[in-house]
Amino acid sequence: MSALPALASVPAGLVNLADHEAQARTRLDGNAWAYFSGGAADELTLAANRHGWDTLQLLPRVLQPLSGGHTRVQLLGRNLAHPILLAPVAFQRMAHPDGELATAHAAAALGAGLVLSTQSSIALETVAQAVLDEPGRGPLWFQLYLQEDRACTLDLVQRAEAAGYEALVLTVDAPVHGARDRERRAGFTLPVGVRAVNLEGWPPAFLPKLQPGQSALFDGLLRRAPTWDDVSWLQTQTRLPILLKGVLHPEDARQAAGLNVAGLVISNHGGRTLDTTPATAAVLPRIADALGGALPLLVDGGIRRGTDVLKALALGASAVLVGRPYVYGLANAGAMGVAHVLRLLRDELEIAMALCGCRELAQISRDVLWDPTLSKNSTASHQYE
Repeated sequence: MSALPALASVPAGLVNLADHEAQARTRLDGNAWAYFSGGAADELTLAANRHGWDTLQLLPRVLQPLSGGHTRVQLLGRNLAHPILLAPVAFQRMAHPDGELATAHAAAALGAGLVLSTQSSIALETVAQAVLDEPGRGPLWFQLYLQEDRACTLDLVQRAEAAGYEALVLTVDAPVHGARDRERRAGFTLPVGVRAVNLEGWPPAFLPKLQPGQSALFDGLLRRAPTWDDVSWLQTQTRLPILLKGVLHPEDARQAAGLNVAGLVISNHGGRTLDTTPATAAVLPRIADALGGALPLLVDGGIRRGTDVLKALALGASAVLVGRPYVYGLANAGAMGVAHVLRLLRDELEIAMALCGCRELAQISRDVLWDPTLSKNSTASHQYE
């Protein structure tokens, strides 16, 4: 297993993910806190994500056989110890000097999948080399933003392939940054020594001279915004499976299924791009029903408890991703803090499963939810051990 600092490095009294967030608030400066914790505009979607899971109630079964229970799941051909992955988060060295390396070691030690951000503050090769040979590690995926120059995109893809990454997670919901008021109030800037190292050495983006009446956004920055054609092109350029991250509309999900992508991440970018989009907990069952099990579905956004993980699986997800919570753990105690966050979530998931009468993930269905607006049984199908 990856070497981790002693357990004593986790501050005393942290017993849940909310505790980690409160502790991290005292450790991160205002600049970093605005970046990691903030959302777009009025942060309504940021709040809705959390509220969406809270609103769902569980309806447990009793006296069910529980011996031999486990949290194992099969995803993209890999057997995972549990269905919890770490979402891509940029510039993690703002939270801790070890940054993404600490996160990768913790993920490997806890058997969690890791999705490394394009905007990692440590090179993608360095992160992969640190954990690829670790026994029991979860999948290592690379999150990709399509670059304006396809040659630059291809460079990233080829580097990820050569480094040993097992899938590409293409973010499709952020052709432009959201209006992040909290960051603007804080005057956010990257600290000295923290940068998107994977993007270094490229020529600056070319912005055309605008004509009168043209939009600096649509005719400038977004004149080559990614489209479905770019997804099709990317599929011809890589041997790696491609998941699309940031899908909320059922029609987009159907179009993605038509392209035979490897999976979808139901996500509103943690409320950081377009404000007032629905909570992912509300969107997930609609996409699951629209696809009828045609693609593996993952979901992120507001997951803070093991009960949230169980609810996500009940609504049709094969696995979940968490973002901000593990960054807070990273800020609090480096690799050990990230590992602690993962351990808390997995322990809580096992407790929730047992108390709902489910000894395996395959037994989790919409029957465990008390919600008359949802159909009784999920149409989504998963492959569980």
